[in-house]
Amino acid sequence: MAKASAPTARPTAPWHAQRADDDYGRTAQPDWRRVDWPAHLHQAEIAGRRVNYVDIGDGDGTPAVFVHGLGGQWQNWLENIPRLAHERRVIALDLPGFGLSEMPSEKITIPNYAKCVDALMDHLGLDSAAVVGNSMGGFVASEVTIRFSERVKLLVLVSAAGISSANVARAPVLTAGRIAAAVTAYTAAQHRAMARRPVSRHFALAFVARHPSRLKADLAWEGLIKGTGTPGFDDALRACLEYDFRDRLPEIGCPTLIVWGENDSIIPSRDAAEFERLIPDARKLIMEDTGHIPMVERPETFNRALLEFLEGAAEPQTDTREEPAAA
Repeated sequence: MAKASAPTARPTAPWHAQRADDDYGRTAQPDWRRVDWPAHLHQAEIAGRRVNYVDIGDGDGTPAVFVHGLGGQWQNWLENIPRLAHERRVIALDLPGFGLSEMPSEKITIPNYAKCVDALMDHLGLDSAAVVGNSMGGFVASEVTIRFSERVKLLVLVSAAGISSANVARAPVLTAGRIAAAVTAYTAAQHRAMARRPVSRHFALAFVARHPSRLKADLAWEGLIKGTGTPGFDDALRACLEYDFRDRLPEIGCPTLIVWGENDSIIPSRDAAEFERLIPDARKLIMEDTGHIPMVERPETFNRALLEFLEGAAEPQTDTREEPAAA
């Protein structure tokens, strides 16, 4: 029987990284560093604004669309895109106001972000796909599924916002979010070398990853730190806090996989059980000794679970807690 979900976990101390197993932070194969990413980068005009995205891979597998979280960019999925692109077309976008995408012409809201994803899929000729979202991206992916159900064949929620965010006291969280974003952006802009030093990497990413010093320095920079400080952060944070769709989650009719880090310091792991309760055909997978970004922290384990779900084989069972893979 699974343990009861704990409140939001606290960040670890730097020396706790010594306890992490060999699965944590191990680069997934194929290695993202060997991909000619500029060859797969494109821009589309959506609602009069430029949206940046990567489009890579082909094959008969169900196409996949990746949606990043608050303060993120498409590179949050560097460890996952190359593996999935072996059998399918993979799209990963910068939401408006993040990465290299322009600020939108309309107000940033979760429904408007869902419309953007739908419009991009239409632009790319994707009738349907598996939509995978982390944090705020999970919030957006769920909204896409509710509003444009024909677009989403499978849904994957990774440490998704939308449950606890509807209950928080708004003003203090907004203030804390702005301060955290400003500090991280300033530090990253002034000291790119911080990503190369384990201790500074730990303190820069302690709230999102369980053991930041175990993440490779180039991944920490390219996949996480470099995307901070973009103009959409404040409006997107407010959008997450102002929108409540919990009563509509039962409308999601496609199979749904919920992946969470047991030690998520941003969104409590108990939210995984609530998503599972509210979405009719959902099952969850909780990863031990893992924080808010399982796809970055344990990419091989995450990719294996994602592919099994997409391919309909060896589906994770309800309330199953997966042990990290051995080296």
